[in-house]
Amino acid sequence: MNLVQNYRILSRTPVLFVLLAVFWGTSFVAIEVGLHYFPPLLFAAIRYDVAGLLVLAYAVARFDSWRPRTRGEVAGILVAGLLVFGAHHSLLYLGQQYVSGSIASVLISLSPVLTAGFAGLLLSGESLDAKGIVGLLTGLTGVVIVLDSDPAQFFGADTLGIGLVFLSAVSFALGSVLTRPFESDLPIQATQGWAMVLGAVLLHLGSYVRGESASAILWTPSAVASFVYLTLISGVLAFSIYFVLLERIGPAELNLVGYLEPVTATLVGLVVLGQPIAVTTVTGFVTIFAGFTLVKRDRLVDLVDRRVGTSWH
Repeated sequence: MNLVQNYRILSRTPVLFVLLAVFWGTSFVAIEVGLHYFPPLLFAAIRYDVAGLLVLAYAVARFDSWRPRTRGEVAGILVAGLLVFGAHHSLLYLGQQYVSGSIASVLISLSPVLTAGFAGLLLSGESLDAKGIVGLLTGLTGVVIVLDSDPAQFFGADTLGIGLVFLSAVSFALGSVLTRPFESDLPIQATQGWAMVLGAVLLHLGSYVRGESASAILWTPSAVASFVYLTLISGVLAFSIYFVLLERIGPAELNLVGYLEPVTATLVGLVVLGQPIAVTTVTGFVTIFAGFTLVKRDRLVDLVDRRVGTSWH
């Protein structure tokens, strides 16, 4: 098989969709590994120093309009930088000090449900109906199932970690909703690049406030592998695939990738780290996905109708 044939296979939409799920799903396990060698916020900050500059450099080379010029463009970058990259990753990395990557990935899969809930509260024309509210409550029930905490240990480390990762999902969802009203002609790569760089600055600030130091980093082979994977594979390469898929299939279908990520994270955690698959983790994930189907039932039905009799190219 020659290079052209390989490219044609790898560039097909279903293949890219699965690759994105794998790259982003395994990132939770890579974070878990890296946290043994890096202070949490400094780890996230350095990752997005590199990834943000690379994505922004691509936008500069690829597009003429890469600078934010309007208030809407600047505001969108500020919101995304603060909530989607700054707060989201701060809470995620802090939370993953206490919970496994598989549990974190299940909790983050609640983001589309929370996004719909925030959109219904904050945006005109997107109110939730009765089934949507039931779906939102069902998704939150999934979090309670994942928690599976003994009341006597309710304020233990696991509960703290789950709470931090849950707030991470809340931050991501809120940021996704609050960026919608801002009109922007910037290419999405430029917006993401600027937001990543801003998020990295905020992560460095948080790292400084926490008293984290670069001298605490242990540059072992595992640490380097984790950092390179998160920066180049789960970061730059995965976002490149994300941009391609966003143009091909749109955000509604692309949201479904979030429900393959926990599967990847759980299987990789089992194979690489020997972590058992807890029944409560699986049950919580199924419950969260059930909530998603209730909230997004109309779009899912439309998706099935459009895909019946056709195939992704």
